[in-house]
Amino acid sequence: MTLLDVRDLRTAYGAIEALHGISFRVDRGEIVALLGANGAGKTTTLRTICGLLAPRGGTVTFDGRRIDGLRAHLLVRLGLTMVPEGRWIFGVMTVEENLRLGAYAERRVSREALDRVFTQFPRLAERRGQLAGTLSGGEQQMLAMARALMTRPRLLLLDEPSMGLAPVLVRGIFQTIAEINRQGTTVLLVEQNANAALRLARRAYVLETGRIALEGLGAELARNEAVRRAYLGVGVGSSVQQRPG
Repeated sequence: MTLLDVRDLRTAYGAIEALHGISFRVDRGEIVALLGANGAGKTTTLRTICGLLAPRGGTVTFDGRRIDGLRAHLLVRLGLTMVPEGRWIFGVMTVEENLRLGAYAERRVSREALDRVFTQFPRLAERRGQLAGTLSGGEQQMLAMARALMTRPRLLLLDEPSMGLAPVLVRGIFQTIAEINRQGTTVLLVEQNANAALRLARRAYVLETGRIALEGLGAELARNEAVRRAYLGVGVGSSVQQRPG
């Protein structure tokens, strides 16, 4: 069953159109990846979905309800949460204080919510009183994801979670994303590490200059010659559904 349905979405920065009528879907329980070079429109897509940018045209439907035009805090209450690129944690606050801010849409932060997140991220539990700014890069990314999970989102949008992390930390972050998904959260993943993203995602879309150029199963796209040349550094032939324009 489709959880997120994006149809003919157009978004502009002033007179410059960044998204030229893209359409894609995320089914309940999936991990779906959005791939593309810098400037392809990946972050713009996420920011439009989660209400930080107003679309110029098209529709965004979440669990059967039109949400394009709704404010971000209302989307959190509906079960849609985003972890932005760069993590945006509050470095002068403790780990636990950051987590409590993640549940700002709730009247009160329950002990159950904190305990659930600390069980899922035991390293954060060990550092609950530590200033977030003193955490390692991988720990800060874990904190950003844990903060987003405080309200039990049904759909988690992740924008470049591996950015700036060493390879050993990237593996840990992607293992965490897989575990979040196994526990029932649907994931839409924007990621430049195409190799890791395609191993993780069930399906993927490739954005080029604000248009979806390719789509298919993650494993199929990993074997696609154009994708391998552009993102994986190799070129072995295969076929995948290609979309015009």
